[in-house]
Amino acid sequence: MRFDVLIRNGQLIDGTGSDSRQADLGILDGKVAAIDNLPFAEAEEDIDATGNVLTPGFVDIHSHGDLILAWPSDKRFELLKGRIAQGITTEVIGNCGLGATPLFGKATELLPAINGWMSPEKYKWDWSDCASYCEYLKKRGLPMNVALLVGHGPLRLGAMGLAFGEPDLRARTSMAAALEEALDQGVLGLSAGLIYPPGMYASTDELIHLAGIVRRYDGVFTCHVRGSSETLLPAVEELIHIGQETDVRVHHSHAEAVGRTHWSKLSTFLEKEATARRQGVSLSADMFPYPVAATMMLAIYPPWSLEGGLSKLIERLRVNEIRTKIRRDIETVVPEWPPWQQGGWPHNLVKAVGWDRILVSTVASEQGKKYEGLSLHELGEALGVHPFEAISDLMIEEDGNIGQFVLDISGEEGLRLLARDTEIAFITDANDYGKGEPHPAAYGSFPKILGQFVREEGVLMLPEAVRRMTSLPADIIGLKDRGRIYQGSPADIVVFDPKSIRDRTSLAAGRVRPAGVNAVVVNGTTVFRSGVFTGKLPGTVLRR
Repeated sequence: MRFDVLIRNGQLIDGTGSDSRQADLGILDGKVAAIDNLPFAEAEEDIDATGNVLTPGFVDIHSHGDLILAWPSDKRFELLKGRIAQGITTEVIGNCGLGATPLFGKATELLPAINGWMSPEKYKWDWSDCASYCEYLKKRGLPMNVALLVGHGPLRLGAMGLAFGEPDLRARTSMAAALEEALDQGVLGLSAGLIYPPGMYASTDELIHLAGIVRRYDGVFTCHVRGSSETLLPAVEELIHIGQETDVRVHHSHAEAVGRTHWSKLSTFLEKEATARRQGVSLSADMFPYPVAATMMLAIYPPWSLEGGLSKLIERLRVNEIRTKIRRDIETVVPEWPPWQQGGWPHNLVKAVGWDRILVSTVASEQGKKYEGLSLHELGEALGVHPFEAISDLMIEEDGNIGQFVLDISGEEGLRLLARDTEIAFITDANDYGKGEPHPAAYGSFPKILGQFVREEGVLMLPEAVRRMTSLPADIIGLKDRGRIYQGSPADIVVFDPKSIRDRTSLAAGRVRPAGVNAVVVNGTTVFRSGVFTGKLPGTVLRR
């Protein structure tokens, strides 16, 4: 028999958690056509996998590549190489209540301003709803598969802008209609980001109302919970409560504890989630394997200062009296529950980790590049002022287009604790936006798990690690035909050397490809082999 691609002599790990076995894979018309000993078979492309493992392509259910994938530039492919080279064949966008669609009402103006940090540069958003966005991606061409969540942020922005407080009946109806339209168009579910505007202004009741709609479509409700420090435990309880009230599948995005004094809460919330599962709540989680997170710098400011949008924050920072109040709140306000009420704050990052544990990761302008890599404490020293004054002045100069790295995320032992939880999938939560140094996970998340956590430290066995990168995340998000290798399955395949695979990145050098990944196949077409990108675009948009 003749195949399009034949992968010979590999150890097959099929993604289910089962042990490996020797097998050849014959791929034809984008599908796995044969799993057997195929010594006499022929193929257009022959890949010798001797000494290597064959697994399903990795499914990253937490990406923020919405605006990179849609970027109308010939440079776009460069920013996707780190994902392809670490074995990602499917990624899910629209996470943390963010995303690029739908555009309606006030979201048409506000959303590009709020989420523009997810792009190397500003460009025209040539789409409106989720369907037109997906068609736009298909026309651009995709090197990997992409699936979409609709963000709570665009829904609320469209219905009521960046206003604090409960939506009135008209706004609730508008959000519900936009959500139903997105679900009808095939998105996998709803995501919320409850430490970012406008998600931080939403009550539990608002989320329950929307999650109930998602349940009718058998979608998933994913959540960047209210906080990962003082409010971590009640935030987890809120997510569980939403699952109990609606029977929707709930998912805890990038499970973590931020700040050393809060690391001890990891085991407590893991037990809370395990108990909820035993009681019938469909609850899952994911994690990235680094003690550092990446987000936008506006996340250090109190919710009231963000009302109205980034431009309003910049205006407030220009007024001495308001600026003084913002600084006082950052230095003194301890988050309490419920944080969405007037004066509340879900997650005070500076209070959690300190000025010296937040780094400037990206600055938009050339003159600001010299500050990249400095902690806010070091930035203050460099400019001869308090860290708050230094970063706030820089925010004004850069129109708020600054990214940050947050240190002290869970700690190394905490990461191992999370990695042992069988219901936690592995993710990147990182992309290369072409500015500064990307978070290391953008190039190394999955190789780090396989190299450090599996081979070097024995935190988990290889078949289980592969399951947590393939079938588990696919099942969580609702992609039933991805994440497993079986006869007739879509041919998304990774070939890697289990003895050499490893992450080679650092905070200072984020754009370094991993070692040990030797071939990546998407829908039966090779997109990466022996260190070379083929430039082919066989990916597709996957719909619910």
